[in-house]
Formats: sequence, structure tokens, C-alpha cells
Amino acid sequence: MSRIGKQEILIPSGVKVIQNDNTISVTGPKGTLTKIFRDDITITVTPTNVVLNIKRNDKFSQSLWGTYASHIKNMIAGVQTPYVKKLILEGVGFKSEVKGKEFNFALGFSHPVIVKIPEGITATAEKNNITITGIDKELVGSFTAAIRALKKPEPYKGKGMRYEDEVIRRKQGKKTV
Repeated sequence: MSRIGKQEILIPSGVKVIQNDNTISVTGPKGTLTKIFRDDITITVTPTNVVLNIKRNDKFSQSLWGTYASHIKNMIAGVQTPYVKKLILEGVGFKSEVKGKEFNFALGFSHPVIVKIPEGITATAEKNNITITGIDKELVGSFTAAIRALKKPEPYKGKGMRYEDEVIRRKQGKKTV
């Protein structure tokens, strides 16, 4: 039994959840999110809550039960308050700026790195602080991880891109005799 899946999800005021076959659409003050779910889980939408139940009692359906509940909770939370991820760029000569719908990075390579910002995400770059905001938790997290992967923080000097709350474990350098 999934502890998360068997709880009913309350729909706050100002948010509408619409079910069309296997598609769930959540509309709120910040926007609309739509997601397609497999038919292994029955999703029942009422005006005040959402209830999920499994059709078959096999391992795969049970694993999807809690996952789908979390997806719907994240969709409801995202249309109310957007998700925010912050990155910090550390290092001499490392720069970031937003030009139109793309990021321009100077990351110590021989060329500038240009990354397109996907639809549904707003991004700002002030000095070496990058803020990524959007209503889709999955999209915000994956885009932030892709940006961070361009220049991961290294353990000796701590140079690179790291999350705002991330702590880099520093290694000791070479010892001189």
C-alpha cells in the first residue's frame, strides 16, 4: 500500500482540475499544466479533491500509485506558486547573462556556451546568481540540472556552478615536503 497514493489530494480554491480520459489538466492563477497518465491507476476528480486507486494489485501498479499522486500534488502546487531554483557561478572570469530567450555563458572554454531557455521557464542572471522559475517542477529541475552540468563544481577550489544550498566537499591539495 502506498502511503502517499491512498491519501486524497485536496483542491484549493482558485484551482480547477479537469480529467479527460487519461489526461489531467490543472488550471490556476499562474497557468495551466497538462499531463498524460497511464490507465493502470484510476483517477477520480471531484470539485474538492482527487482520489487515486489501483486497478490491479501488481508491483508496477503499486509503484505508479504514489508517483502519480506526487505528480498531481506538484501540478496543483505549481499553478499556485511557481517553483524556483537558484544556481551560483563561482570562478574568475566565469560570467552568465540572459539575451532574449537564451543564456550566454563564459565558463573558461575557448568559446561562449549558449543555451536556449525552454518555453514555460523564466530565467534571470544577476552577476553570478542564476534564478530559474516555472510552474512545472519537472521542467524547472531538469533544466537547472542541465545548466549545472555545463560546469560542475570541482572539489579543490570550488569553481563551477552549484545550487544555492549545495555544500561542496573540499579536498586537500598537494602537500609540499
